[in-house]
This record gives sequence, C-alpha cells and structure tokens, in this order.
Amino acid sequence: MSDAIDRAAGLTPDAPLYQTRRLRPEFVDGAEACRRSVLTPESDQGLSSALRLALAQRMAWLNQESLLLEEYQRELARLQPAAELLALAQGAIPASEPLAAIVKHTDLITRQPTEASEHHIRLLEQAGLSNPQIVALSELIAFVNFQTRVAAGLRLLRSA
Repeated sequence: MSDAIDRAAGLTPDAPLYQTRRLRPEFVDGAEACRRSVLTPESDQGLSSALRLALAQRMAWLNQESLLLEEYQRELARLQPAAELLALAQGAIPASEPLAAIVKHTDLITRQPTEASEHHIRLLEQAGLSNPQIVALSELIAFVNFQTRVAAGLRLLRSA
C-alpha cells in the first residue's frame, strides 16, 4: 500500500524505488505511524487536528512540495476548519496569540532551522503554550519537514 511519501515522490507499486522502500517495511510503516501520530493523535495536547493539518499544509507550501500540499489540503478540507485556519494554511500570519507565535515558529524552523534558539521556545511559552504543546508542535514540524526532504530525495533517485 502506498503511503504519503510514495505519493509525494510519485512512486507507484511497479516502480523499483517503491519496491526498494519495502525492503525496510519498518521505515515505511514507521513513517506512516508517525504521520498519523503527529496529525491526528489520541491526545492532541490542545493542538487540534485542524490546526496540525493547516500547519502541515503551510510547511508543504513553504517547501514547495505540491503533492504533499494537495494531500494536506484535502485532509484539512474534510475537517471543515475555521476561516482563520484556512488562511493560516495558505500563508497568512494570524493576528491573535498563540496562533501567531505558533506560525512564526513553524515558519522559522521550516525556512531557517539553524537560526532557531532557546529564545524562540521562550516566545512560545510567553504566547501561552505548555511544555507538552511545544513538544507536540516540534514533533509536527520535524515530521513534515522530514517527509518533504525524503520525498525530494526519492524524486531525485527516481530521475537518476
């Protein structure tokens, strides 16, 4: 069965790279399990699935990952999110906290991860995020950016 990384890389079951990924099924299964756990966790820590999907869509857009962007758009649309989350997903910076801090942090880590410092974590705390929320946000940001890089690498291998 294809996963989000396969789809983003344009891999089909008859492709050699698709079969190569299946030589390590724990990585394929693990990536999909991680995807589910960061987007739709059993305990969302106060960061709703709609917010998580909006942020994922935003990160896919920032990374210019059109196939992941489309997939996240479809998933987000199914949840019928508030207008503010739709705008956030499409690049807007919310005016209210803590959403503004969450978006700024997500953009920073996605665009310039080496610029991030402890100060940026403190900004999340000042905006009202708890430690579990900061960890959950960090997991989401890490996974979506990992996913975009793996898909890009697989596309490069496919074209070689």
